[in-house]
Amino acid sequence: MKYLSEYRDPVLAQKVIENIKKISHTPVNLMEVCGTHTVTISKNGIRQVMPKTVTLLSGPGCPVCVTANEDIDKTIWLARQPGVILATFGDMMKVPSSYSNLSAEKAEGVDIRVVYSTLDALQVADDNPDKKVIFFGVGFETTSPTIALSILEARKRKLKNYSVLARHKLIPPAMAALLSLGEVKLHGFICPGHVSTIIGSKPYEFIAEEHGIPCVISGFEPLDVLQTIYMLVRQAENGEARVEVQYKRSVRPEGNTTALKILDEVFEVCDADWRGIGIIPNSGFKLKEEYSDFDADKIFDVDVPPPKDDPPGCSCGEILRGVKFPYQCKLFGKACTPERPIGPCMVSSEGACAAYYRYGTG
Repeated sequence: MKYLSEYRDPVLAQKVIENIKKISHTPVNLMEVCGTHTVTISKNGIRQVMPKTVTLLSGPGCPVCVTANEDIDKTIWLARQPGVILATFGDMMKVPSSYSNLSAEKAEGVDIRVVYSTLDALQVADDNPDKKVIFFGVGFETTSPTIALSILEARKRKLKNYSVLARHKLIPPAMAALLSLGEVKLHGFICPGHVSTIIGSKPYEFIAEEHGIPCVISGFEPLDVLQTIYMLVRQAENGEARVEVQYKRSVRPEGNTTALKILDEVFEVCDADWRGIGIIPNSGFKLKEEYSDFDADKIFDVDVPPPKDDPPGCSCGEILRGVKFPYQCKLFGKACTPERPIGPCMVSSEGACAAYYRYGTG
């Protein structure tokens, strides 16, 4: 298929790999902060064909994985309340919290509906006017505009029984937080294509300017990622640090101005809790005061017990920070599998542990 097979051409891929090997002399650690990139790298064996000088690390690129225990605990508490229907995307169902998960709660009779879009959640609210429908808003900048639109649409329809528990995350502040932690020496970021389609390339400029770390926004096909690695290695070898866009067919420097306008209309930036990292300033979204009648945080008086730490032996936090590879977790592939996940990194198909488990450790 045109525009697909050409990005998977094995002959071209081999040429790019050889070019990477030719220019790579200094050891570099490159981190992807997108779960889809993690899957592409693992599925296509990209890690295995890199020269010894290039190490690929997985970061906090899976929105399901970085959702904190406390936020899932609160979601479960809300779902248990009388007259409430919780709507959520399916990949959140098995994510473990301190005491339970949404799948187990649904099995116990709690009214939890898996939806494929915010329009589905609005329809649930429309069909159940006697119930309070809460949408669990999880995701990065990619999905945030659709959730903002659902609030605008709910107001337009005068739906009084629809609200959102906003737990969105913003990628650039998390990248800066990882650099500030200093646990892993990074020499470049493979920046997320989906997120960047919304926000553009400009929000990453401070990473290059203030931290001296090259950033390249990548597409999702094997040749996209290989070209991105080449571009990052080239910058590192030349002592450069700037933002480049490999994914030019979808990403513009200014981003999607329509989506950004919608985000600015409904949300304001706030601090957010990231699993494995903690509170990162200005790394989340919350509803503006003028939309407080759709804000589940303000509508419901929540009384949730303190969250528990991840289960003993689970290294999900360290994996999300790039400190460990999934196979270095004692539970990986033994007690923790996609069928019986202990940590969230094994739940979502975009989680690093799930990708390593499915396609090999490399």
